Amino acid sequence: MRILFIGDVVGSPGREMVQTYLPKLKEKYRPNLTIVNGENAASGKGITEKIYKQLLGWGAQVVTMGNHTWDKKEIYDFIDDANKMIRPANFPDNNPGKGIAYVNINGVEVAVISLQGRTFLPPSDDPFSKADILIKEAQQRTKIIFVDFHGEATSEKQAFGWYVDGRVSAVVGTHTHTQTADERILPGGTAYLSDAGMTGPYDGILGVDREAVIQRFLTSMPVRFEIPKQGRTQLNGCFITIDDQSGKATKIERILINEDHPFL
Repeated sequence: MRILFIGDVVGSPGREMVQTYLPKLKEKYRPNLTIVNGENAASGKGITEKIYKQLLGWGAQVVTMGNHTWDKKEIYDFIDDANKMIRPANFPDNNPGKGIAYVNINGVEVAVISLQGRTFLPPSDDPFSKADILIKEAQQRTKIIFVDFHGEATSEKQAFGWYVDGRVSAVVGTHTHTQTADERILPGGTAYLSDAGMTGPYDGILGVDREAVIQRFLTSMPVRFEIPKQGRTQLNGCFITIDDQSGKATKIERILINEDHPFL
């Protein structure tokens, strides 16, 4: 099983990068499954039904979310019908939507799970114990389990990776918008990357206008964060190869496309 994952898509610059490069990435890597984190896809916060359908139309088969899931109120109107979208499974049980999706790839099922960390993020249920429940459920159907762990703290992400090592095929972190260089296969066969990075403005700060962020640090005053409409852009993600029989990962490769690292 070959899985392509695209890190946090930020605003229209990120969407344009997905539209431009996802077909090229598919031609190069020939993934069986493509997963895109879309929680920042609408103006940097949240997602709309139109954008969700755009991502699917451009080649995503699962769209994962995160702490900005509810930022666009219209999501309440369509998330329960969005079968290819998952929000963090450790949100309270009374939240709409779901936290796990199953995708059938030529007769082989893949379970995709979304979880959110609790360190420096809004309160949520324990992602570790929720993972235990969902992994047990997924193992009744498949050995191939992919987890998008949306978290702020690298230590929490690493702890989670080690906690589920050998029980899932891959743990890929999202949220910090900065790609880490710690991709590896853990001893139990789980592919791990602390953060896949972000897809969107390259010369901003975490995808937003850098001058506004700098002013916030200089003055401690509230500022309005805007997504730069012009300037250089980037696409971050990773590519993972998994053995269908064992569910163990055999390869993980970071993907970084920008002016300094052109697509080859």
